This record gives sequence, C-alpha cells and structure tokens, in this order.
Amino acid sequence: MAGQLRVEVVAVEQRVWTGDAEMVVARTTEGELGILPGHAPLLGQLAEPGEVRVKRAGGEQLAWEVSGGFLSVTADGVTVLAETAVPTTPAATR
Repeated sequence: MAGQLRVEVVAVEQRVWTGDAEMVVARTTEGELGILPGHAPLLGQLAEPGEVRVKRAGGEQLAWEVSGGFLSVTADGVTVLAETAVPTTPAATR
C-alpha cells in the first residue's frame, strides 16, 4: 500500500501491536526520529526512558512508553523491539 509503513511493536514476551501507519516517531540515543514511507534503512538504539508514537491513517495516534531495545527500519517496514512497551494511549491496548 503506497504511503504506508508496516509496523511491529514487540516486547520481550509478546507482540504488542502490528499494523499499517503513515508515520512512526521514536526517541533514540541519537535523538528523536520521524520515519515516513521510503525512509532509508537504519538501526537505532531506543533511548531510556523513551516513547514510540504511531500515526495511523485518519489521524489515530498510538503511543507506548518503552525501555531498552532497538528500532529497525527496512524496506519491509519498521520494527520496534523493546524490553518493555507500556501503552500510553487507550487505542494502543487493542
């Protein structure tokens, strides 16, 4: 789907959320990153404490407080692999 990213948020014990998004914002040790479709591949270490935000089509926002882990951007999408991922928005619990 053009203009969309495939996103997976995974904690050590479980897959927290999977879906399509227009944008992902994550705080890494190098600073806050905004990832849009077509972003160059990268691997970043998540900052502690950190937050990962997902903007979905239609304006829906999802967010998790994360600790530890990495953010990976590939041609296939974005994967957030964190030690813990606690929802900070009600929609992120679905």
